[in-house]
Amino acid sequence: MNKIKTLLLPILFIACIAPMKAQSAASILRSMDDLMSAPKDKSAIVKMVLTDKSGKEKIREAEMKQKGRYNKLYRYTSPEKQVGTATLSLPDDIIWYFMPALNKAIKVTLLSKSQAFTGTDFSYEDMSGSSYDDRFTPSILESPDPDIYQLALMPKSMKSSYSKIIVYIDKTHFYPVRMEYFDDDKVYFKNATYKYKKKGKYWYAEEVLMTNIKKDHSTKILLTEIEFDTGISDDVFTVENLKPKQE
Repeated sequence: MNKIKTLLLPILFIACIAPMKAQSAASILRSMDDLMSAPKDKSAIVKMVLTDKSGKEKIREAEMKQKGRYNKLYRYTSPEKQVGTATLSLPDDIIWYFMPALNKAIKVTLLSKSQAFTGTDFSYEDMSGSSYDDRFTPSILESPDPDIYQLALMPKSMKSSYSKIIVYIDKTHFYPVRMEYFDDDKVYFKNATYKYKKKGKYWYAEEVLMTNIKKDHSTKILLTEIEFDTGISDDVFTVENLKPKQE
């Protein structure tokens, strides 16, 4: 009997610890999501620097407004050929894209969400307002850095364009430090690095650099003139508002 107990104890211990680790991973991921969507609303000027393999840069600027976790609007203000182009992210993973040349808004389909967000190294999925906890099941990985949580994120459905994301999260504040993305063939093909800054009571990503290893191309996003909790109206986040107002 004692021998049986001795054999069973390690098995019972493993059985008990597995759910605890899974719960801990989910809690860490939710904490990251909560930090990223903590403000009631925010607005900023977004500068995008696109760099190709030869080092040539293209610079774009846009106005960004976000309310809560799921409502997000980008409207380009330069260069001239991009002016008026806009994207609107809404709850339930809905994205609209406004093209001035067509003077109409187009709903982005599930198939096209894996495509580049207006020619950058971010996909429409990356730029949507959907939380990581909604879209992925996390598990804890061993981290060589004692100050960093390392999670493997596996998609909950076939809607994701990624087979896996490895995310590195600051243990003190729970903001992402780095993400590594794997495509449908489970090949590591791009990564994002983050520089977070605190303004008032909120942390925000002052700089995000997305590097596509396959294409040897990168997109850097810089946020300036950021403001929080200014009372942005719900009317801003409507398809009708995507069309520029006539002066």
